[in-house]
Amino acid sequence: MTQQQGDPRHLETLDRDLARFSYLENATNMVARPMVGTGVSLVFVLLAGLGAMLFFGQANNTLIVVMAACLGAYMALNIGANDVANNMGPAVGANALSMGGAIAIAVIFESAGALIAGGDVVSTIAKGIIAPESMGTAAVFIWAMMAALLAAALWVNLATWVGAPVSTTHSVVGGVMGAGIAAAGFAAVNWPTMGAIAASWVISPVLGGAVAALFLALIKSRIIYREDKIASARVWVPVLVGIMAGTFAAYLALKGLKKILPIDMPTALMIGAAIGVVVWLVMIPVIRKQSEGLENRNKSLKVLFGIPLVVSAALLSFAHGANDVANAVGPLAAIVQASQSGDFTQAVSIPFWVMVIGAFGISFGLFLFGPKLIRMVGGQITKLNPMRAYCVALSAAITVIVASWLGLPVSSTHIAVGAVFGVGFFREWDAERRIKNARLAMPDRTQYAPEERRRRKLVRRSHFMTIIAAWVITVPAAAVLSAIIFFLISTVMG
Repeated sequence: MTQQQGDPRHLETLDRDLARFSYLENATNMVARPMVGTGVSLVFVLLAGLGAMLFFGQANNTLIVVMAACLGAYMALNIGANDVANNMGPAVGANALSMGGAIAIAVIFESAGALIAGGDVVSTIAKGIIAPESMGTAAVFIWAMMAALLAAALWVNLATWVGAPVSTTHSVVGGVMGAGIAAAGFAAVNWPTMGAIAASWVISPVLGGAVAALFLALIKSRIIYREDKIASARVWVPVLVGIMAGTFAAYLALKGLKKILPIDMPTALMIGAAIGVVVWLVMIPVIRKQSEGLENRNKSLKVLFGIPLVVSAALLSFAHGANDVANAVGPLAAIVQASQSGDFTQAVSIPFWVMVIGAFGISFGLFLFGPKLIRMVGGQITKLNPMRAYCVALSAAITVIVASWLGLPVSSTHIAVGAVFGVGFFREWDAERRIKNARLAMPDRTQYAPEERRRRKLVRRSHFMTIIAAWVITVPAAAVLSAIIFFLISTVMG
C-alpha cells in the first residue's frame, strides 16, 4: 500500500466519492421509475392505435379511429391510476390484502367486469348526454367526441399528478357536455339526462355511506358488542359472505348471462338468493374452523373478516370495470360507429376490440400508477380495519351494481369515498353515544375517553373539504377544456 492510499484524508475523499455515486444511483432510480411507467404507457397507447388500424381496416376514416383509440387507451390508463385505487384502498389500508394481491385481484376482475357487463353504461355515455342529431354532420359529431375524450383524459391526468381525488365519470360527462355545447349550443345537451346524472352524483355517496354505516352497525351490534364475540361471528360472518355472494351472482346473471339467455330481474334475484344460501352454508364450517382457538376479543375478529374482505374487493373490482369502462370507450365507440357507417344518431354498437382497449388500459394504469393512491385512500381519510373495510367495499359494490344496472354513469369515486366517510361518521356517532351512556351510568366519572383516542376516531375534515371542492370543479373544468379543444380542432380542420 502506498502512502497516498494509506492516508486517512485519501480514505475520506474516497468515502465522499462513493457517497456521491450512491446518491446519484438513488436519484437515477427515482427518476427511472416514473419514466418506466410512462414508457410502458406510451407503448400501450401505440399498440391500441395499431390494433385499431388492423381491426378497422382500410376505410377512409382509419386515421381518425386510430387517433381516437390512442386517446381511449390514454383515458383508460388514467382511470386505472385514479378510480381503481379508490376501490382497492380499503382492503390494503386494513392490511387484509398486500399491494401485489390487491393489484392482481383488481386486474382480473376489472377486465372481467368491463368485457362481460360493460355495454349498457357505454351507451348512456355516448348517446345520453347530448342529442347527436343536433350536430348536423358526422364530422362535427366525431370531432366533438374526440375533444371530449382528450379533455377528460388531460383533466384526470392533471388531477392524478397533483393528487386531487377527482371523478373520471365527472370528467368524461363534462367533456361530452362541453364539446356538445361548443358544437351545437346549449340545446344539444340532454338536460333531463344531465339532471338525472347530477342527482345520482349526490345520491350515490349518500347511499354508499348509508349502506356502509348500516353494515357496520350490524357488525357492531351482532358481533363486536356481544359478550361471546367468536360465537356471534360464527353465526353472522357466513351470513355477510352469503349476502355478498348473492348480490354478485344476481348481478352477473342479469348483466353477463343475458348475452346468452334472456334473464329478467325476478329470475336474477332468485339465482342470487339461491347462490347466496349455498355460499352461506359453505362458509359456516370454514368460519368455524378459522375461529378455533381465537381469543374472545376484537383483534381476533379481524382474522375472520379476511375472506369476506378479499371477496368483496373482487366484487367491487368487477362492478367498477363494468361501470367505468364507459369513461374510456364510450366516446371511442361512438367515433368508431360514426366513422364506419356515417350514422351517428342510432344506438352505439360496441366492437369487442374497443372494450379490450378499455379493460386492458384500466389494468395497466392500476399496475403502473395505482399503488400511491391506494395507500392514500386506505389510510388518510379514516382509520380502517378489516371489518370497516368490508363494509366500505360491500356498500360501494352494491351501489355501483345498482347504478350500472340502471345505466347511470355514477362516480365510483363518490360511492367509495362516501362509504369511507359513512363508516367514519358512524364511528364518531357511536363513540359519542357510548360516552353519553357511560356518563349516565357512572356520573361520578369525569373522563371516559382520552382526547387523543377520540381524535383518532374522527374523519379527517381537511380531506372532506378537498374532496368536495374537487367534485364541484371537475365537470365545469372538463367542459371548458373540451370546448376549447373542439374550437381548436374546428379551426385546424375547417
